[in-house]
Amino acid sequence: MKKVLFIDRDGTMTLEPSDYQVDSFEKLVFYPSIFQYLGKIARELDYELVMVTNQDGLGTDSFPEEAFWPYQNHLVKTFANEGIVFSEIFIDRTFPEEQAVTRKPGTGMLTAYLNNRNYDLSASYVIGDRLTDMELAKNLGAQGIFIDNNADLGADEVTDTNLEQTIALTTKSWEEIYRMLLLEKRAVRLERNTEETKISIELNLDGSGKSKIDTGIAFFDHMLDQLARHGGVDLNIKTIGDLEVDEHHTIEDTAIALGETFAQALGDKKGIERYGFTLPMDDSLTQVALDFGGRSWLVWEAKFKREMVGQMPTEMFYHFFKSFADGAKANLNIKSEGTNEHHKIESIFKAFAKAIKMAIKRDADKMILPSTKGTL
Repeated sequence: MKKVLFIDRDGTMTLEPSDYQVDSFEKLVFYPSIFQYLGKIARELDYELVMVTNQDGLGTDSFPEEAFWPYQNHLVKTFANEGIVFSEIFIDRTFPEEQAVTRKPGTGMLTAYLNNRNYDLSASYVIGDRLTDMELAKNLGAQGIFIDNNADLGADEVTDTNLEQTIALTTKSWEEIYRMLLLEKRAVRLERNTEETKISIELNLDGSGKSKIDTGIAFFDHMLDQLARHGGVDLNIKTIGDLEVDEHHTIEDTAIALGETFAQALGDKKGIERYGFTLPMDDSLTQVALDFGGRSWLVWEAKFKREMVGQMPTEMFYHFFKSFADGAKANLNIKSEGTNEHHKIESIFKAFAKAIKMAIKRDADKMILPSTKGTL
């Protein structure tokens, strides 16, 4: 499915003149750094570019056609010369008092994108300097990027002032817009249901370590909370398993689903570090080496003398990490030594979390695939 950037013109591509009407070359001043960063968006990122602009009274005595088209055509040609090509250009000519459905924040000009399976509007953005642009984003089911040079622009035309959840970024900088789109949020939701377990997972790789875990096994919940907290990811897990039989299916299926969730959230893996971690905890020392390289493998060197830690069978620790590696298509090498069984397994989960934190880190200046194979 295609993603779209619906981009406003005046105040977004160009600086807004004092009378809000670009009708001379003197008034046609391009927004700082737009060629550099919109150009990078056009070349590097997978978005269709669409211009959407309100031009009050275009074609009337107050704004004759000849006072608009020379400068509009020059603008479009200048962008094209820089490799920035708009697939469509939508211009509404009405006055605000007409309340036309085609005028932003109305969606009348953009009906071709609504209920169209070829477009993913939830992953698309409206970029503009007016609140009407942000309400347009909400009406489309998209997200908004607000260029905040005057927070009150368009306030007299919006009908919905509850736009906080729609606005993904407030900025004055096209560089910030580029970097936000480049490092798009890596958040996914996954459900996995079988005859034995029902699992729901929400994961945000760029979170802050918040978690809500409920698997029905308290010690397992505690370990998964360590994974979120020390891995710096937001993680919600709800597992309903056949614990009346035993813990096996609950632990193994949760691990498979969690691995699959990580694989989805990592996406094309461009820019990630890919690897990582050694961690001491009191008497124990643990080494976890991790590679999100697309091939599953587990080396496990950890022995436990107790049958249970809390309500969790120690034999299931191996199964958890094996299932995660299979689901995430990851290579895991885990070694741990120590005398206290609780410390040992907790250090394994903490080191695993730190390895994940290192491996999923992205470098915005090096958005390349960390592999000579060309795929991961």
